[in-house]
Amino acid sequence: MTKLRSALAQLIWLIAALCALVLAIGALLIALDANRSNDLVHAILRAADYVDLGVFSRSDGVKQFRGDGADVKNALFNWGLGAIAWLVVGRVLDRIVKP
Repeated sequence: MTKLRSALAQLIWLIAALCALVLAIGALLIALDANRSNDLVHAILRAADYVDLGVFSRSDGVKQFRGDGADVKNALFNWGLGAIAWLVVGRVLDRIVKP
């Protein structure tokens, strides 16, 4: 049972870390104005839109900026906050599940 709980805790942490990584890379791609017609860029941005859970969305997230560079600011702020939230929740769940 201990091995199962340890493996489950590692899996939870891995998923949370990967979600945070996707959000961070997505924010970086927006900030660098990457070619959105590129399939890899498009896939990462879609994945980031999925793992932001709607709460940390670029278009309707925690905070919305207006004016010049609003798209970049929204992505960096909301997805950055989302990445931090994934890491915190993942670590808390890891500590709860781990024996």
